[in-house]
Amino acid sequence: MGKEDLMPSESEWLVMEILWDNAVPLTSMEVIRRVQENRKMSAKTVRVLMNRLCQKKIIDYTVDKEDARVYHYFALRSKEECLREKSKHFIDSYFSGNKTNALAALLKNCDLTTEQIEELEGILEKSKERDDK
Repeated sequence: MGKEDLMPSESEWLVMEILWDNAVPLTSMEVIRRVQENRKMSAKTVRVLMNRLCQKKIIDYTVDKEDARVYHYFALRSKEECLREKSKHFIDSYFSGNKTNALAALLKNCDLTTEQIEELEGILEKSKERDDK
């Protein structure tokens, strides 16, 4: 598997959001039901997505102590970790790794509020402080 193959796809991200939003592991039926609340997707498709995520070692499961047919799924990687990897891959793929060009392209195509601009300024300031150390 290549590095890109180890990141959640767009469809797999739906499953991940559900697992990240829950403090406790969920059964496949619970995940399926929650995915279907937001998207028209068959149970079989959701199971395929969960299987792929297990193969990528992004999620894992434990077997129910009372019923060996029931698995409880949980995330192995945090949302922040996956977002970092997705962002890096995006910058590498579309901007030849140039972070400045990537940020400039995103900012030029967004209508930001004053509050959002101030938030970005704070992030840049923190980045400068880290760089100065």
